[in-house]
Amino acid sequence: MRLGWIPLFTAKRLLYAIPLVLGVIIINFLLIQLAPGDPATVLVGDFPVPEEYLERIRAEYGLDKSVFEQLVTYLSQVLQGNLGMSFSKRQDVLTLLLERAPATLKLTLSAMLLAMIVGVILGVVAAHYRGRAPDTSAQVTTLLGFSVPEFWLGQILILLFAVTLGWLPLGGDAPVRGDGGVPWNLDYLALPAIALSFRYVALIARMTRSSLLEVNSADFVTAARSRGLSESLILRWHTLKNAAPPVVTVIGYNFGFILAGSVMVETVFGWPGIGRLLYESITARDYPVMTAILLVISVTVVIANVLTDIVHALLDPRLERT
Repeated sequence: MRLGWIPLFTAKRLLYAIPLVLGVIIINFLLIQLAPGDPATVLVGDFPVPEEYLERIRAEYGLDKSVFEQLVTYLSQVLQGNLGMSFSKRQDVLTLLLERAPATLKLTLSAMLLAMIVGVILGVVAAHYRGRAPDTSAQVTTLLGFSVPEFWLGQILILLFAVTLGWLPLGGDAPVRGDGGVPWNLDYLALPAIALSFRYVALIARMTRSSLLEVNSADFVTAARSRGLSESLILRWHTLKNAAPPVVTVIGYNFGFILAGSVMVETVFGWPGIGRLLYESITARDYPVMTAILLVISVTVVIANVLTDIVHALLDPRLERT
């Protein structure tokens, strides 16, 4: 396969993404700015202070300017790689994000890997036993995956495996004191990864099943069966390969969204990642942190989509010239 089209294909997708990211940044900024509440009063706390002091706080953080002036200032700072200073934590926002990013990456990558493995296996089993008990069980599982919110599932997992059975920790990402004895603290990772991955297990399983069933009805699969090939060989060499593009597309397009979905899971499990930081910044009306995290999520979604388009084009040569 000739791969000379990849640089041009990638450049075109990135050019399409630039105005999209800019639009998302502006909309996110405006929505946060127009939300009710005053960050200055949150910074001061419950203590009664003169209005002059509040005005001084607003001037110090640039909150006394118009929304348009604040937007222009924010865009110019972002273009320079400056995400601003946190109102509540009095730290550089980029530094805060870099401190929290490893925990979020550990959780989201583990959840997506778990979703890919379990979802594909569940979809293959459901397609192979179409209309029978395994297929019905898989369909019920996927229905639950689409119906159950991550934060509710997380609380149920905590009550069952941490409180009732005592098998796993309640929350956090590592023991407070010393080494817990489990490699890479997988015991702390298990419950939040399961809670975060459950919806994506359902999504991948449903897509794998439908894609395999569609390919199974193709003429080349019928021809392979007529030649006496076993179902396992047909699955390995024919149906899985041809059913892969839509499954890969679903995985790639949801990779960015799983980062956004980690907010409530990290909050429920006390996971010290970017999602929990977003929750903390919302309660503290910390505008710079909120806008920076939404920017990171938006850029992650765009990059994931571009990479997914490239992988999809590699798997399906018909898309090379689109």
